[in-house]
Amino acid sequence: MSVRPALAVALGAAALLCALAAPAATATAAPSENVTVDAVATIEEDGTVTLSGTYRCLPATGPVFVSSSIDQDDSRVKYGIGGTRARCDGTRHHWTNSGQVPDDALRVGPAHVEATVMELRPSGIAFLPVFHARGERDVRLVED
Repeated sequence: MSVRPALAVALGAAALLCALAAPAATATAAPSENVTVDAVATIEEDGTVTLSGTYRCLPATGPVFVSSSIDQDDSRVKYGIGGTRARCDGTRHHWTNSGQVPDDALRVGPAHVEATVMELRPSGIAFLPVFHARGERDVRLVED
């Protein structure tokens, strides 16, 4: 399994664990932590979608990632688009995630993107997901 699919599986599993975990496993973003989504996303002929934006997060004790998803027409059907390792040092950084969606799942036009900055914080023998920031935006999906 290549690194990107493995990362997507790990982030998905962490998100599921977070949904099932006690409320103590989540954190409210500090005012100085945020994530943005650029107004334009691209889709290639082979179904590769590229999303981007910026983020800022405070130092963390575990690995931190910027994950993203996109949906179109039906907000119940979201497609995870990659995951980028984040550098949490209090300064603004650019993120870009790319990933493939099934044939004809998305088309050029309006779409909705969500991005999350999530830390996998060590806790005993496991890692607990801690959310640093979440952002969303209606975007224009254009052909690349």
